Amino acid sequence: MKIKVAVVGLGFGAEFLPIYQRHPDAELYAICQRSPEKLKEIGDQFGVERRFERYERLLADPNVDAVHINTPIAAHAPMSLAALNAGKHVACTVPMATTVDECLQLVEAERRSGKVYMMMETAVYTREFLFALDLLTSGKLGKLQFLRGSHQQNMSLPGWPEYWYGMPPMHYATHAVGPLLRLANARAESVVCFGSGRIRDEYVERYGSPFAVESALVKLKDSDLACEVTRSLFDTIRQYRESFDVYGTQSSFEWEQTIGQNPVVFSGFEDAKRVDVPDTGKLLPREIAGFTRAGVYDEEHEHTSFIQGGGHGGSHPHLVHEFVSAIRDRRATAVDAATAANWTMTGVCAHDSAMRGGERIAIPQP
Repeated sequence: MKIKVAVVGLGFGAEFLPIYQRHPDAELYAICQRSPEKLKEIGDQFGVERRFERYERLLADPNVDAVHINTPIAAHAPMSLAALNAGKHVACTVPMATTVDECLQLVEAERRSGKVYMMMETAVYTREFLFALDLLTSGKLGKLQFLRGSHQQNMSLPGWPEYWYGMPPMHYATHAVGPLLRLANARAESVVCFGSGRIRDEYVERYGSPFAVESALVKLKDSDLACEVTRSLFDTIRQYRESFDVYGTQSSFEWEQTIGQNPVVFSGFEDAKRVDVPDTGKLLPREIAGFTRAGVYDEEHEHTSFIQGGGHGGSHPHLVHEFVSAIRDRRATAVDAATAANWTMTGVCAHDSAMRGGERIAIPQP
């Protein structure tokens, strides 16, 4: 029997609709959106009959097995909690929450409900990440010595939803944190973070966060490794960069400096070469393998689904497949609630450290 999935939030969330429609073990059962105009537009485009304007009514439908939440950040935790408490499996876009308490509540809710939770962290399913993971698991990196993550973005131009302006950079840090902790196969234990620079006063007012850049050193639990994480959101000029570097005793991997250069693999003492990172569709069921690329023609609904960059480095079909497979196989996801909480709390605690002038903050271990 196919898993009936409802997608909630149809901006970014609409990119997942054709993937669920094609996944061999899933059924795109319903969609949910507050705007009736957007709900009709997307529902008609993808041929989805069951449509909900109110999330509460969707959760009350006993036929819904799972929800995939793609809503504004402040809604992630309460909507995930409501779904778990209603007996639904939950996938939620990043970050899991914005406070330590919310993260811990979600871990407890997942355990209490017996349902699957997955934070849909794109950064640990990109072509680049899966390439680096293969270098690691094949032994080509040798012993890991250090990891660095960076997510730099200038959102100062108008046009973003109002809640973004002034957000503490580390409150949205999982794109930089996740790949490091996944490669290290370890949890973050404590963090020291400093803020640098200052954003404009009108941005500071919303969240009380003054820093243009936040940069952290993260100590890993039961490991000799530390990681460096840098995050910026406003008033700091740089081409968009969502990256990780990983250094080993045998070879190392560094993200491209600017878009289109390709990553670099270092080996030996002075050898360095740029690499073409391969497509990852072969790792997926054939029905959704094409979604690692930019466009797939949907024969049933007679349109082409174009996904930006193949969906965050080709990650979107991998995310769907992991979520659906975990439900089908009755197992935890690779980014379950405890993992998601650790990755998210690393950023939340880092910002707390920066606001306290670099005080070391212990990260709760649920």
